[in-house]
Amino acid sequence: MSAPDDSSRFAARWRRRLDSWVGGLCAALLALMVVNVSWQVFSRYVLRDPSSVTEELARFLLIWLGLFGGAYALGRGQHVAIDALVVRLPAGWRRGTSIAASLCVLTFAISLLLFGGTRLALLVHRLDQESAALGVGLAWVYAALPLSGLVFAGFALLDLADAVRPREARE
Repeated sequence: MSAPDDSSRFAARWRRRLDSWVGGLCAALLALMVVNVSWQVFSRYVLRDPSSVTEELARFLLIWLGLFGGAYALGRGQHVAIDALVVRLPAGWRRGTSIAASLCVLTFAISLLLFGGTRLALLVHRLDQESAALGVGLAWVYAALPLSGLVFAGFALLDLADAVRPREARE
């Protein structure tokens, strides 16, 4: 068995694990959001006493779901893309475009989400900021930035590894 086969199996195994973990997290966040919003509607219209925390919780869940859902879509190759030009390029140019796109995503994930998000979460933690209704530290909400940045970077690295792998090893 050749080395490219081993590396492609390793990458495929990590992609499946990461995809499964992020997919499960997104499903759990969505389920929590459905329960939360359902309770909000029930308490507002049936009980006539709206819950004070459901709106804020829905906002925080949406932040987490949006960031991890974007990473999940990237990992599945379903992220928004305009490929009208790329599909008309020769195979070598498509490969180069894929490498460039993966490098751009990796740069974004590391610089903005991971480093910038970590700095923001630490700053909010130092300032001891809490949410108004729930009373939770906002650092927990902002932790979605660096954590999703790790996932984005992981998928970008796996995509980059696929793109630079020799053509024979990819087929």
